[in-house]
Amino acid sequence: MVPRLFDVSAYGTNWRDCIREDFWFIVMTVKGMKMKQKSQTRQTGGAKAIKDIRRATRKQYSAEEKIRIVLDGLRGEESIAELCRREGIAQSIYYKWSKEFLEAGKRRLAGDTARAASTGEVTALRREARDLKEVVAEQTLELRLLKKSMIGDGGDDA
Repeated sequence: MVPRLFDVSAYGTNWRDCIREDFWFIVMTVKGMKMKQKSQTRQTGGAKAIKDIRRATRKQYSAEEKIRIVLDGLRGEESIAELCRREGIAQSIYYKWSKEFLEAGKRRLAGDTARAASTGEVTALRREARDLKEVVAEQTLELRLLKKSMIGDGGDDA
């Protein structure tokens, strides 16, 4: 016995519902296709351009500004919400900076990390190393000359 596609008893008395349901069942099984929703993550060209502009023009905070904001929050003179509103940042950003600040302080006190030298310090240290190398070279040259003069003289006259 072949099953009937249009089994009206399953749908009640409305035969149009029966045909509509069976039609989509046939389409899906014959073509083996699954119905998919379009992804909502695709952006139009304009929306993508706006997002790129906002990302490019976003304010970048320097390390000094982040430290100042975190220290203001740690002082507790005003609430974190008020501080973030005044500075124009999200509270999650403040708490992220605060966590990084405290962890870096803990590592520094534990002596786990060496402080990175600034460009000026590196330049000064390189200059000092060069000067010291020149002094060593001059001292070595003078020592060689003294040794040669001692050998040429035949040793000590004492």
